[in-house]
Amino acid sequence: MSFGETPITVIGNLTADPELKFTDNGAALAKFTIAATPRTFDKATNQWKDGTTTFFRCAAWRTLAEHIADSLTKGSHVVAFGRIRQHNWQTPEGENRSMLALEVDEIGASLRFTNVAIQAKNTAPADGADDAWSTDKPPF
Repeated sequence: MSFGETPITVIGNLTADPELKFTDNGAALAKFTIAATPRTFDKATNQWKDGTTTFFRCAAWRTLAEHIADSLTKGSHVVAFGRIRQHNWQTPEGENRSMLALEVDEIGASLRFTNVAIQAKNTAPADGADDAWSTDKPPF
């Protein structure tokens, strides 16, 4: 992250399945929306009350984008970390438009309301020669 960027962590639910696209150069791009709804407990009524939902348009690139598309679906409760980016464009009618979006650097399923089975990608050699955790001795 660079100086002057606005870091943010968002916790919420995906509103739809992530959309995976590829640029002309072959870079993967996942686009999705996270809905975050604050909840407060009203002691007078003894009930939880939902606040106003905020919708965050999100984008993730490359391997992260592919993992998101392979792992997350509509309704997934996630914790996403990234930075706010402003996108400016002009409509065909010449009107200037802008929007804020979250460029996601890290994302994972929240374990608050569900269980998740992790399937790590094996990047170590098959014989385990360079895998520091393949023996009983710690690597430090």
